[in-house]
Amino acid sequence: MPPTITTQPPLYDTADAVARIAAASRRTQQPQSRGDLVSLAMGEPDFDTPRGVTEAATASLRAGRTHYSPLLGEPALREALAAKLTATAGTPVSAADILITQGGTAGLSASILGIVNPGDKVVVPDPTYSLYGDLVAMAGGTVVPVPLAPDLHWDLDRLADALDGAKLFVFCNPVNPTGIVHSREELEALARLLDGTPTIVISDEAYSDLDYTGRPFTSAISIDGLRERTVYCQTFSKSYAMTGWRVGYLWGPAPLIQASARVHNTFNGSVGTFVQDAALVAVESCDEEVAEMRAAYEERGELMRRELAMIPGLTLSAPEGAFYQFPRYDIDLPSVEVVAALRTHGVAVRPGSEFGARGEGHLRLSYAAGPQSITEGVRRLATGLAALR
Repeated sequence: MPPTITTQPPLYDTADAVARIAAASRRTQQPQSRGDLVSLAMGEPDFDTPRGVTEAATASLRAGRTHYSPLLGEPALREALAAKLTATAGTPVSAADILITQGGTAGLSASILGIVNPGDKVVVPDPTYSLYGDLVAMAGGTVVPVPLAPDLHWDLDRLADALDGAKLFVFCNPVNPTGIVHSREELEALARLLDGTPTIVISDEAYSDLDYTGRPFTSAISIDGLRERTVYCQTFSKSYAMTGWRVGYLWGPAPLIQASARVHNTFNGSVGTFVQDAALVAVESCDEEVAEMRAAYEERGELMRRELAMIPGLTLSAPEGAFYQFPRYDIDLPSVEVVAALRTHGVAVRPGSEFGARGEGHLRLSYAAGPQSITEGVRRLATGLAALR
């Protein structure tokens, strides 16, 4: 008689949210540069944090500012940000409606999880930053991607159809991965599309200081009809080269910020006191350093574009902001396979498919790298693409 076989239940039964994220996520970990690899994959400034910011953190630590901060954030930092946002929004902004977060990622997480219920429809552009979809999946919502127009700006007709019945629309401006900048006219068109609806907007403006269009950057919160429904998400990571400091902030309608604060306080708790002291110095005294870094990025973007233009089979984008180039290639291979092949030639870039189905056939390159790395990385890219033909 054969032995009886019993099926044991799994030892660890993880949450459904984990499976939803795993099924939805397009995110991939990409390496930093090392001796045998030039990385043009990292969306991280290669500049050091401004010295005054670092010195402020050191002074804060020496002064014993190492204890818990208020859950919403340090009052002085929130007041300084309220003054800054008042100028941006063109209307008084209260510090009471600002939440200091553990970087932009935690701000996005807190706001999306504070808004989205299971089954809610959430509209995102395609392609766009992939974290949005992961967070919607965690919340149990349904992502509705909307293909962009050929110039990589919004296709307003498609967007209008998709927004019908949507709980939330999430976008970034300037855009990761395409580098385009949404104009005042586009944002005003979005406001008209949403007029009379309950749809909420999250505007991720992490790259707002990196706008090369020659026109003033337009924030969603400066637009009548958007301001009242928008959660503004910002980070110190890009403008101030403070990626490792993990500090950002949210502002928006009080009930939405209160909901976000409840989520953030549960997941993250308060941001380090000395980090907020350093961030205050960044807000108050680092405009010159921000301008210098922005000018350097613009020059590097032009360098990358010139180098890429010499590679056969690439159709270049026309970045207007951030620090990304998003070229289309003409090789009949999925972008993940192209990226894997390029790694064997010593260059790391990101697959366009990471940012949505409409990103397939593209590569995302970052010019938040030094000029030598850009030149050498593009040379290796050219060699790798030639080998695939």
